[in-house]
Amino acid sequence: MTMQQKDLNDLIKAKRLLENPGLAAKITHFLGTPIEKGFALLPENWSAKIGEVTRTALSKAIHAAVLTMKNSPGEAASTTWHKLAVATTGGIGGFFGLPALAIELPISTTIMLRSIADIARSEAETINTIDAKIACIEVFALGGPDISDDASESGYFAVRAALAQSVTKATEYIAKKGLVEESAPALVRLIIQIAERFSIQVSEKAAAQAIPAIGAAGGAIVNTLFIDHFQEMARGHFTVRRLDRKYGKELVEQTYRTV
Repeated sequence: MTMQQKDLNDLIKAKRLLENPGLAAKITHFLGTPIEKGFALLPENWSAKIGEVTRTALSKAIHAAVLTMKNSPGEAASTTWHKLAVATTGGIGGFFGLPALAIELPISTTIMLRSIADIARSEAETINTIDAKIACIEVFALGGPDISDDASESGYFAVRAALAQSVTKATEYIAKKGLVEESAPALVRLIIQIAERFSIQVSEKAAAQAIPAIGAAGGAIVNTLFIDHFQEMARGHFTVRRLDRKYGKELVEQTYRTV
């Protein structure tokens, strides 16, 4: 079986989104200065706290976002209002600085997850299925490559493979028990694994917002870049999944690696 030209073009676009430079490169381009300057301004204990903040944000977002999304597969995604909402929370974070991040991040993550689910639905996902809900959460692990990344570990299919076992166990648990226990080992394991990658982007966002001159307006722009980045990851991810359903995972992955 070979792909139709339209689907092949969609796969090429998806790969461009998924393998594009990471968030740090985009923020650096906006700031006009290396993001490392922001890292130097972070408190010494911040790196120890970032994982906890990220895990908390993901846990709260899972229940608040996907479960309230209407199931209308194929309906166009409405990404603009999500960007505006996240920009507003970023403005607050930019004004109050790092202390506000622990409050702002769960709100931003919830809005972002709703946007991700909206994009998934527009790519013909059935949002009320467990598989689709888990796939939405997976997007936070798809941060895109960083300059320091090993391509063999950070590529799109490499990340999916690394998450596969945790995804399977979490899916099986939710199928039996539902999304009722946030502390369930299978779900916690998946959240921790995703948070490890998501925390990289959160750290980059925090570093940018730590720069004194950025202010509320800059904080809003950084948050807009933040959600835009993950909206692009979601569009690529759910395009690939749509093609998986049509052509099979093996053919799609083989074609992805060669285009």
